[in-house]
Amino acid sequence: MCDQQNLIFRQLFESESCTYTYLLGCPKTKKAVIIDPVLETVERDAKLIKELGLDLVYGLNTHVHADHVTGTGQLKKHFPQMKSVLSAACGDAHADLHVQNNDLLVFGEENLQVRSTPGHTNGFLSAACGDALADLHVQNNDLIVFGEENLQVRSTPGHTNGCLSYVHHGSRKVFTGDALLIRGCGRTDFQEGCAKKLYNSIHSQIFTLPDDYLIYPGHDYTGRTVTSVAEEKKYNPRLTMNEENFTDFMKNLKLNYPKQIERSIPANKLCGIFENMDEKLKHIVGVNFHVEHNNVYHCQQNSSLN
Repeated sequence: MCDQQNLIFRQLFESESCTYTYLLGCPKTKKAVIIDPVLETVERDAKLIKELGLDLVYGLNTHVHADHVTGTGQLKKHFPQMKSVLSAACGDAHADLHVQNNDLLVFGEENLQVRSTPGHTNGFLSAACGDALADLHVQNNDLIVFGEENLQVRSTPGHTNGCLSYVHHGSRKVFTGDALLIRGCGRTDFQEGCAKKLYNSIHSQIFTLPDDYLIYPGHDYTGRTVTSVAEEKKYNPRLTMNEENFTDFMKNLKLNYPKQIERSIPANKLCGIFENMDEKLKHIVGVNFHVEHNNVYHCQQNSSLN
């Protein structure tokens, strides 16, 4: 396993949603993974991967994002061998019966016809609430192997039910997505979020790592790039609360929804693969666009943190 000095590592930034993307590569084999790529910066990332001579084998998503569309689908056009990765828990909807359009619910001599009306959500107790699609679904303690390197999967639900953190023990890094941010954490008021789960996930899966492990978050809205386990255990104003106070605090945030939620969640449940989208979603996502590289975007601060 490579040490910290030898691991190929890049932290990349997408300015509209203030998302961090991470590229990790094995210097010996050139096998590489990318964590949380963003649709709008795929061409930039693909160019860098090719310049570094890397063989991209996995596109890892920390969760089904609500504030941007993942770039894993578009990256497949540059790297067809790349496999998209999501948690096995992403998109789970638990009910005794899943229904779909035109089903009948019969009670005695009466019935109700089911009519699918997607839009606000993909489906409420509908068959459309099923698992998100990916080439590979992973779970807690799985290993993502790239060359002589690997990432340990740690399940960190709470922001969403399918949140993952990825740990590279060789360089003492953990990539926490939206579960743990710098001096903050992900919101818990939609996508099967749960404040109690998030609190327990962070304390049991991240804060149990050695204090010197570096934490690389999914977002930051003030220009910070990295923190550590020791720092967050000591200075994070939310996670230094007890569980009851944390839960009450998260319940009372009253945040606006992310501005890209209507396009992001349904597209990300397909790992951003344009060909798997219906015509309506293709139109909403709008993959066939030209990015103006000189545009300046401002972060939407209420998307995940707050």
